[in-house]
Amino acid sequence: MTDRTTPGVDSGAKGPEELREQIERTRSQLGDTVEELAGKMDVKGRARARAADLRDKAGAMTVQLRSTAAQAGHTAHDRATHAGHTLHDRAAQARHTVQDKATQVGHKVQDRATRAGHQTQDRATKTGHELQHRVEHGVPQPARPVVRAAIRHPRPALVIGAALAAVVVVSWRYPKR
Repeated sequence: MTDRTTPGVDSGAKGPEELREQIERTRSQLGDTVEELAGKMDVKGRARARAADLRDKAGAMTVQLRSTAAQAGHTAHDRATHAGHTLHDRAAQARHTVQDKATQVGHKVQDRATRAGHQTQDRATKTGHELQHRVEHGVPQPARPVVRAAIRHPRPALVIGAALAAVVVVSWRYPKR
């Protein structure tokens, strides 16, 4: 057998009182050692303790992951909102640019149409004056009122002229035998 000496305990006692104290210390140390060994031998208890530790760690990780996911969600939401505002601003800018260009083109078209209308009106006035001059100087006196009426109201004159042209064509096409 090996001699195990307890630290702090002398191998020899000097009296019965000292011996009792040594025995008491040894018993206490022996109880602690037995408790340690019993704890190491309790597999179920150690497994439960380990499972509780793992549960605590898993709970902490879950909280951390939820927090991280929430932050990522907020960040994504903020970025999407910012991108939406940027896109909206760009679309508004493009809309204004297109409206401005359309307005410019509209003004150009209106100016050209006005110019063309004035030119047409000037030509019509000039043609009217020429017709009036021809009527005054080229048509015999008895036919002048009829020609003037035809110039002022051309639709009935055109209808009558078309009817006369039809009569001429028919009489030429189908002569009497």
